Amino acid sequence: MSENLNTPAGSEPLTNAKTSNIDPQDSSTTPKKIIKPPKLEDKPFEEFINDHMIPTLTKQLKDKGVEVTEISLKEGERPVTGGNCWFIYLEISQGRRIWLCFNEPKITSQKTIALAERVTEASLIESFLIDERKTTLPLLVSRLLQRLNGQKWLADN
Repeated sequence: MSENLNTPAGSEPLTNAKTSNIDPQDSSTTPKKIIKPPKLEDKPFEEFINDHMIPTLTKQLKDKGVEVTEISLKEGERPVTGGNCWFIYLEISQGRRIWLCFNEPKITSQKTIALAERVTEASLIESFLIDERKTTLPLLVSRLLQRLNGQKWLADN
């Protein structure tokens, strides 16, 4: 009489996956891999700007009592220094204008900002977010609002 040493007394022998009734290809028995949606910042540049940044920035400005008369993503000549770039053009109450420029169509590219009062042309361009390791939607919006607040262009100043 032979006894299976891997089987406790009175129980049936263990089976392996090859001889069991469970199909390893059966999707009901295999755990489903959860696919995470891409982060906002990983979306294509134009989609990120048009679908997320512009609406968020517009809402934040309106919440602060600032009228947005125009806001759009454009490709064209950078104010002050020239050269082609992508930029968010923003015009707010009292004819004040802002250009948030991206050297490349990537939110992680080098950025500059130019400002102009009423009917004057922009005469100064500044680096924007040069020390940040990670560029996110909240960071872009908050730092832009911080810069406009420093300019005393927000209604709560």
